[in-house]
Amino acid sequence: MDILRFITAGSVDDGKSTLIGRLLYDSKNILADQLEALEKQSKNKNANGIDLAILTDGLRAEREQGITIDVAYRYFATPKRKFIIADAPGHIQYTRNMITGASNSQLIVILIDARQGVIEQTRRHSIIASLLKMQHVVVAVNKMDLVGYSEEVFNDIKAQYELVAKKLGLPEVAYFPISAFDGDNIVEHSENMPWYKGTTLLDYLEQVPINPHTDSGKARFQVQYVIRPQTEQLHDYRGYAGQVISGVYRKGDPITVLPQNMTTRISKIENNGKETDAVFANQPAVIHIEDDIDISRGDFLVHKDELPEVSQEVEAIVCWLDKKELSEGNKYYLQHKSKVIKAIVKEIEYQIDVNTLEQIPAGQNIRLNEVVKLRLKTASPLVFDRFGESKATGNAILIDETSHSTVGAVMIV
Repeated sequence: MDILRFITAGSVDDGKSTLIGRLLYDSKNILADQLEALEKQSKNKNANGIDLAILTDGLRAEREQGITIDVAYRYFATPKRKFIIADAPGHIQYTRNMITGASNSQLIVILIDARQGVIEQTRRHSIIASLLKMQHVVVAVNKMDLVGYSEEVFNDIKAQYELVAKKLGLPEVAYFPISAFDGDNIVEHSENMPWYKGTTLLDYLEQVPINPHTDSGKARFQVQYVIRPQTEQLHDYRGYAGQVISGVYRKGDPITVLPQNMTTRISKIENNGKETDAVFANQPAVIHIEDDIDISRGDFLVHKDELPEVSQEVEAIVCWLDKKELSEGNKYYLQHKSKVIKAIVKEIEYQIDVNTLEQIPAGQNIRLNEVVKLRLKTASPLVFDRFGESKATGNAILIDETSHSTVGAVMIV
């Protein structure tokens, strides 16, 4: 089965955690002992006698306040698909948490309170989805039970959001009228909204197409580890271990080693300890080559007719994640998957208003949660694709040299 990674987002108290709890509960992905613990801890009980939000609001501060602060991850499966859910915080000051949770997601579920309609935080999260090139957007109009299950209210909110989606150029948007508290249209169709003829939310999540593991993408393989046992039995063994990021690699394929820009051929491929003729996207592999080339951790093996970019200067959109401010001239480690290199901020070009997507002049110091366009210079060549072409090889992180904390989420443009 394939895996769908999606994130829920919305304003505070829109019901994100309750929605995830409902998906887990109604799809029977909660164990008996978990259910017993839920019943004891529940204060805001629904018809089942439990508070479903507790399933994701794991931090003590979140339980006491009834809000989500950190990004909580949950895993569940149905007979059709596996799911990884990120429950993002709703407060403005936790925008960075929402961005980090969305960076690895293929779909975003944006909750809208049926009583409130499209608000500022709805637009903010939609803009972030646009920046992160999300494949699919789901608008779940929640708390329909509090507006009398009104079709008119749902249609009005849908019309409001269609204007936002058109302005941002969101590729695909699906709309669902739901009640996370009561379970309407989430796993089962609602008897309270006979006017809604679409699928349930879970049906949609099970069927929505995501990038399949085929050979349609450009071949990208980054070396994570050079295997050289140097034993008597394996004296000449030299293999390059890693995961196929995209595309397909076959025995005999001509490839280019980057950033060295040297060509060779694949002599052997191992997968799961056995030789194989080909490996595909997301599969681990050990690749052997015909020629003796000096290859290190972080180098790329690519098809010679599908070359990525190689440069020591990159332009990037950066979401700043640290309380210590970002300034021109600051030095950081840039981690691009397995490769870590030193980088300096050469220029901050402009700041992006996450409420409007407008480009505004950047101050000298960039603060927590702000998003900027900047230019980085690296100590050695970086191999990359632009974020719009490949999220996997177009993203990176900035790391503080002294604290080793992650301070910036990077999208190469």
